[in-house]
Amino acid sequence: MSTQTATPLYIHACGSHSALGWTNDMIHQHLQLGSTPHMQRTTEWLNDGSETVVGYANGPLPHLDDTFAHQDTHNNRLALSALLQMDAEIKNAIAHYGAERIAVIVGTSTSGISDGEHALQHWQRTTQLPKQFDYHQQEVANTSRFIAEYYGITGPNYTISTACSSSGRVYLSAQRLLKAGLVDAVIVGGADTLCKLTLNGFYGLEALSHHHCNPFSEKRDGINIGEAAAFMLLSLDKPHVVHPTYKQDASNQPNADYNPNACLALLGAGESSDAYHISAPQPEGIGAERAMRNALTNAGLQADDVGYVNAHGTATKLNDAMEAQAIERVFGSNIPVSSTKPFTGHTLGAASAIEAAICWHVLQYQLPIPAQINDGHCDEFTIALAQPNTKLQRPVILSNSFAFGGNNVSLIFGYPND
Repeated sequence: MSTQTATPLYIHACGSHSALGWTNDMIHQHLQLGSTPHMQRTTEWLNDGSETVVGYANGPLPHLDDTFAHQDTHNNRLALSALLQMDAEIKNAIAHYGAERIAVIVGTSTSGISDGEHALQHWQRTTQLPKQFDYHQQEVANTSRFIAEYYGITGPNYTISTACSSSGRVYLSAQRLLKAGLVDAVIVGGADTLCKLTLNGFYGLEALSHHHCNPFSEKRDGINIGEAAAFMLLSLDKPHVVHPTYKQDASNQPNADYNPNACLALLGAGESSDAYHISAPQPEGIGAERAMRNALTNAGLQADDVGYVNAHGTATKLNDAMEAQAIERVFGSNIPVSSTKPFTGHTLGAASAIEAAICWHVLQYQLPIPAQINDGHCDEFTIALAQPNTKLQRPVILSNSFAFGGNNVSLIFGYPND
């Protein structure tokens, strides 16, 4: 492996809630089965009554008391469901660093728009808005403000909304804040919930599939939209406790390469903006390639150091084609590649964060690489689509997220050389 030069951002905790599940056992089971029951056919979202498949973040959501009545949105409850999975670590960070030394950076594209849609329907029936509705629930910054208020955090809090790369860019912002010494820890992640605005918008662009999405298949015909929330707690300081299940086999004995000091981290991040078209990617993937190469440079790694690429893989013809070309130019045709969107749907502003969480699970629990779920009619791409039960040969993962306007982000997760 190459000598690492970049400063890692250590991951102190991770929590997520999506169609893949909301507990570790559910997430691991569905990843290994290659399916989840929460990707469901429905006719309730499209204005013309057409059928599509959406990823529901089913399962219980936390209740917000009257203190947060003005923040009580589906998006915030879903975000809190993921955050409560790392509640102890967040509170420990507050106690250790101080509330003013922690930042909250969130990616989203919908915020509380679904609650605004319900409020409008209520107004159409009654000529009054619901008592609990507040206009600022629809504002993009609402969720980051809610998280800061909920935990009493007084450091910087803000939201990034760059469509489908939103919750990838939060990692770059965290990297800058921490390295500048402005804060000591950052809560990063994203939350996006289903709403008619985005579903019908993508339907109008003819980018929405009526069936289960089919990434990297010659028969792919569009995306499935899902909802999700995923968060991590990052710091330049190494965690004191390493997850006890890391690198242990079924007999509960450490593997030969067990390292009790190993701690997962964001090793590097890269970005680019090709500005080719408002909704279509640059056909040869020039911007996508630049983001991946920038991430490798930022991490001080070579392409051969990476063991798996979690592709953006939307199952649209233009995205899959350009991304496959870019991956092949950077990594060659042998590295395992897959899109995990058949497990979650395309969760828009939360896509980077939920896929980062999947990468964390693969590394932290030594799971097989998520297999590429499609109909088996692979396109002419030369990339090596991951097959079931493929073991991660090198514990470094690169995850891609590409957005409208050519807004590209690549994140690299793994174990620092320290």
